[in-house]
Amino acid sequence: MYEQLFPRGIEAYLAGGLCLGLGVALLYVATGRPGGISTFYSAAWSWLLDTPFFRQASLIDGRRWRLIYALGLLLGGLAYALLGLPVEASALPAWKLALGGVLIGFGARLGGGCTSGHGICGIASLSGGSLAMVCTFLGTAIATAWAVTALEV
Repeated sequence: MYEQLFPRGIEAYLAGGLCLGLGVALLYVATGRPGGISTFYSAAWSWLLDTPFFRQASLIDGRRWRLIYALGLLLGGLAYALLGLPVEASALPAWKLALGGVLIGFGARLGGGCTSGHGICGIASLSGGSLAMVCTFLGTAIATAWAVTALEV
């Protein structure tokens, strides 16, 4: 059964899940704040823009730790590449990747956080709103996958 679900083995997924869990636990213990990356963008813009939205105390007060958090994500990807681990290039055209990024960013702000923030940190903190968002994300993803598969036939 595992071979059908995980044709390349379960070890990488297990290691990734453990690293994510340890990372968000460390962040919570060190700062008392749940992880999630989508608010980093608003916090970063708060350095540059003087509009009321970007002057919120929560954005200004969280800029430093959010910057460190985002840099850690980049450094993790760099370490992965430097270790010579396998990297697969996307076959999608750049415009599709850009459009997907815009739609994901819009959805993350509309939903009050990104999938990882709600899925990993929100559910771990027993947030009912995060559970509802994750169910919405998954339901939409499943429906989209079915629709795309049906259109390809």
